[in-house]
Amino acid sequence: MNQPLAYVHPGAKIAKNVVIEPFTTITNNVIIGEGTWIGSNVTIMEGARIGKNCNIFPGSVISAVPQDMKFNGEDTTAEIGNNTTIRESVTINRGTKDKMRTKIGKNCLIMAYSHIAHDCVVGNNCIFSNNSTLAGHISIGNHVILAGFVAVHQFCTIGDHAFVAGGSLVRKDVPPYVKAAREPLSYVGINSVGLRRRGFSSEKITEIQTIFRLLFQKKYNNTQATEIIEAEMTATPERDEILNFIQNSQRGIMKGYFQKN
Repeated sequence: MNQPLAYVHPGAKIAKNVVIEPFTTITNNVIIGEGTWIGSNVTIMEGARIGKNCNIFPGSVISAVPQDMKFNGEDTTAEIGNNTTIRESVTINRGTKDKMRTKIGKNCLIMAYSHIAHDCVVGNNCIFSNNSTLAGHISIGNHVILAGFVAVHQFCTIGDHAFVAGGSLVRKDVPPYVKAAREPLSYVGINSVGLRRRGFSSEKITEIQTIFRLLFQKKYNNTQATEIIEAEMTATPERDEILNFIQNSQRGIMKGYFQKN
């Protein structure tokens, strides 16, 4: 462990081959896994649980107390999975009594100046571009990409493999596999480029496109569309994932769009 001019609390549990650059502060009740690099001027506060082979760049603040007036000092955590990179000046708050933790998965890239608030759960292999902002209690699936300056309303859910365009305001739930853009946020197609990169076949991509045409381009309401999809399309994991997402949405689904005649 290399820590000239850094402060590491004796109660922190730091793996032997973690590198800690000068002017970083690591408080009590922190765990950092093997192979992780902590840049200079990073603040890692109580409750941080950082995995193996992570990189945390200067200016970041990990596991600060929630910006929530209801927080009453509960013993909560902020967890970061293995191989995740946190770029400059990212802020990640620990949980409240709602979920008791904020969690970021494995192999994620959280770019500069992003903010992840209390009780958010972020899946694996996600990319958040600069200045992405998550309010509290948000659920993000796996392989989700948020372009720059995306702001997500509290309690929203974004499904697996979704892409949200830069500058978007996310006030409703975003289903899996889609691209979302415009104001108010709307369906603009499926994330076909991302799906191909992740090995989805042409047949599977066509199936997903057919489902979302019924949901977002045929002027059905969500109940009508899901009934048609369930009755007329063969059950597959992707079909069922989309249907379950629509049916279980708590905030409602973002807008579709209709083709002009």
